[in-house]
Amino acid sequence: MTVPAFSAAPLPGTPFIAYRHGQLMVEDVALADLARQHGTPLFVYSQAAILSALSAYQRGLAGRQALICYAMKANSSLALLKLLADAGCGFDIVSGGELDRALAVGTSPKKIVFSGVGKTRHEMQRALQVGIGCFNVESMAELDVLNQVAVDCGQTAPISIRVNPNVDAKTHPYISTGLTGNKFGIAHHHALHAYRHAASLPGLRVVGIDCHIGSQITESAPYLEAMDRVLDLVSAIEAEGIALAHIDFGGGLGIDYDGDTPPTADALWTQLLARLDTRGFGQRQLLIEPGRSLVGNAGVCVTEVLYLKPGEQKNFCIVDAAMNDLPRPALYQAFHRIEPVQQPASALEPMVYDVVGPVCESGDWLARDRTLAAAQGDWLAVLSAGAYCMSMASNYNTRARAAELLVTGDQARLIRRRETIDDVLRTESALG
Repeated sequence: MTVPAFSAAPLPGTPFIAYRHGQLMVEDVALADLARQHGTPLFVYSQAAILSALSAYQRGLAGRQALICYAMKANSSLALLKLLADAGCGFDIVSGGELDRALAVGTSPKKIVFSGVGKTRHEMQRALQVGIGCFNVESMAELDVLNQVAVDCGQTAPISIRVNPNVDAKTHPYISTGLTGNKFGIAHHHALHAYRHAASLPGLRVVGIDCHIGSQITESAPYLEAMDRVLDLVSAIEAEGIALAHIDFGGGLGIDYDGDTPPTADALWTQLLARLDTRGFGQRQLLIEPGRSLVGNAGVCVTEVLYLKPGEQKNFCIVDAAMNDLPRPALYQAFHRIEPVQQPASALEPMVYDVVGPVCESGDWLARDRTLAAAQGDWLAVLSAGAYCMSMASNYNTRARAAELLVTGDQARLIRRRETIDDVLRTESALG
């Protein structure tokens, strides 16, 4: 079988990660050079790809009162947060730890929204003390607890209520959040009652309404349906004399993992803003919370081929990255394209492999049934690894977490050093 020739064309997802002369490049830096210098597994991000993705949102929302709050759960590395903050983003957080990350890069607390179904009293107190912009409240019980915490602190908590519109985002069930069977938000038909209750509580100040229907959404229709349902509620709530200063439409826009064709952010917002204008809400302040669509296709994970293992039913390509580094395949059966970092030797015969890691689990796989021309010692690039990989990484099997690099043009900066075993053991103590 002939190994296909490599072209200089960009790979799906971003023009900033492409082959040149048989070398896979991130902007103007060869991944092979980074692997030699820093070892593997290794996460590498393109600054230009992140800013290009953000610019599509900024173009789509130009001329509107809009705040883009990056959903930092997608990737919370401080250097990426600083990059996005400097570009004008606020942040959508889901924990007290994420609050401290946002503050660490100099973000104004007023540009932070606090989402999540399980905020603790301590987290609420801390967020009130620093003066965050809004709590996105997800249950009646949370309204009551936040009210009490605010009263005890002598403050008034700015809140929006996350409404669950019962809209099918047509995505993986683990990342669908807008159906009645999901844990998120308050059901659409209970929302008016929840707003009446919130308005009656002395420690709360209603400032908006929030909706988020899921992640990796590749169609416009679910967004339009959810928008209509939310705008119906806005009219009903304001008819009760409860003003809503902003409307938060969440995030969830998908990326190209394997020929996926989500709308671009500017094209999506052209449609959504047209609907807003038609319904008379075009001048309302808007919040959105993109995550994956800003960073997902900006990142790759470089991994070394440790062994090639023929089997009775499967051939295995065993690499040094594992489910603790790239958990999405194990969690969601997610697809990531895997490409050679360097053009393989012309005499190398392609074979079909399962690409698996060294973790002691049958669920430790990165790809199924992939045709690869690979040899022991080669480097492979796992694409679309900028979101929900490093942020979900763990030390399972006492594996140290990978290093991270940010590439700008022909320069690569280390933004997280590789963990050592001393780092992993530092917080523990053995009983003597």
